[in-house]
Amino acid sequence: MIVKEDFLSKLRHYFSLNLYEVRLWTALLSRGVSTAGELSDIANVPRSRSYDVLESLEKKGFVIQKFGKPIKYMAVPPEEVIDRVKKHMKRVADEKISRLDEVRAGEIMQELKALHNQGVELVDPADLSGALKGRHNLYNHLDLMIKNAQKNITIMTSSQGLLRKLEGLRSSLEKARERGVKIRIAAPLDESTKKAIEDLKDLAEVRHTDKHARFVIVDGDQLTFMVTDDKEVHPTYDIGIWVKTPLFASALQHLFDKAWEEMPPAEEILK
Repeated sequence: MIVKEDFLSKLRHYFSLNLYEVRLWTALLSRGVSTAGELSDIANVPRSRSYDVLESLEKKGFVIQKFGKPIKYMAVPPEEVIDRVKKHMKRVADEKISRLDEVRAGEIMQELKALHNQGVELVDPADLSGALKGRHNLYNHLDLMIKNAQKNITIMTSSQGLLRKLEGLRSSLEKARERGVKIRIAAPLDESTKKAIEDLKDLAEVRHTDKHARFVIVDGDQLTFMVTDDKEVHPTYDIGIWVKTPLFASALQHLFDKAWEEMPPAEEILK
């Protein structure tokens, strides 16, 4: 049986299978019904592993074991496999979410908080910094900063960055606003951002700038700034630097406040 490696790789990704599982499954699909030995030869999987792997596939709902000697296996139709995998993934996800909710409400969370607070007290101020690689990690950290904001959030970003932040951070920004946190956003505004500005009008004050910078300041205490141009870098290579230092963050906040006074409101730019 000849199956392209990129096809096997996609199956492993979408169905959460290991290499031996995906090889035996595709071999069985191509045969319909077969023995473990035959599938082992076709799929190039060691015979010593084929029974264990087929048993794993049976438990996951990919194959059915037929009665008789020798033992044979039959492939479940792919459409049915997808339905079974979806149900399994949902059940596993629900169980994990339930366990995490139990942790949040139980003694373990109190112990984790105590450990964290103890660790924070021992941290040297110079250690309160870090590099964030990849836009996904960047936005996860920005989300954490926003969730912890108490007074104000300052965001300076690009046009596309404004759209991304509205999509990825809106829920946390809304909750911050409900807590009374003041939110200001500066970005190059154009027709592509018009709808985003409309969506933000009750959430944040937005003004136009022709300067290109990307950073977020929270409470004049901590800062994350991006060191790359989002127009020129792939999301996976986006890099940001996080620092928790009132000295630097408040200084940049002061400079932003002065520039803010000269920035025209969004309504003037896009009216």
